[in-house]
Amino acid sequence: MVPDTVLTRNNVSIWGNGNKTLLFAHGYGCDQTMWRFITPAFQDEYKIVLFDHVGSGKSDLQAYSFEKYSSLQGYARDIVEICDVLALRNVTLVGHSVSAMIAVLAAIQEPSYFSSVVMVCPSPRYTNDGDYRGGFTPQDIESLLESLDSNYLGWSSATAPAIMGNSDRPELGQELTASFCRNNPDIAKHFANVTFLGDNRADLPKLTVPSLVMQCASDIIAPPHIGEYVQRHTPHSTLAMMQATGHCPHLSAPEETIMVMKQFLSRTA
Repeated sequence: MVPDTVLTRNNVSIWGNGNKTLLFAHGYGCDQTMWRFITPAFQDEYKIVLFDHVGSGKSDLQAYSFEKYSSLQGYARDIVEICDVLALRNVTLVGHSVSAMIAVLAAIQEPSYFSSVVMVCPSPRYTNDGDYRGGFTPQDIESLLESLDSNYLGWSSATAPAIMGNSDRPELGQELTASFCRNNPDIAKHFANVTFLGDNRADLPKLTVPSLVMQCASDIIAPPHIGEYVQRHTPHSTLAMMQATGHCPHLSAPEETIMVMKQFLSRTA
């Protein structure tokens, strides 16, 4: 694709120094501003690349295709295209929540672009399945999606603070709620279906580059045993059990998030 098209489509931002690159992929309902407490700690040593998934933030909404983004592979292809047009190599791809799985898929698609993957609060499947405990029953997911479909703004106001956790700091939940509410409801509903009905368990063993699994101490979306599952099934992976709580440690506990990332990067440099 034409470079300007890719960069505009995903509202790509680039700054920082260094031959190595940190590429940050935001989670559901969010945008690249969610990384603002993290990136300054790395900009002296790394090129920083931020973007918005199509349908989020200041991305080109006209580029949204319900067919292309009917699976996470479409989002992963966008990341590979960003790396391609910017001629990025030796990239550490940092993905939060659903973007942790998008990052895995991108690194599987084009492993030569990526030196490592950082998964922040990942889950390969949210729904329970036999012995696998994703944290939600099929009925839970069905109810969640029905509520989202019938009243997206109301769902966002009720759900975002619970996802964020840290109820003693309500401003964090308010920020996530506002982020959810800024998104196009039709796109947000579609992305939610793709996210919560997905199953990427079979993709984890295909990841060939070193990876870090960052797991919060309590997280209603991706509880601690999920982080352990991801680490067990992903080759060359390291699990970091964090003291942070909630599903967004890059917002609620940026200092610990930075520390854990730097420890991993120092080992994989």
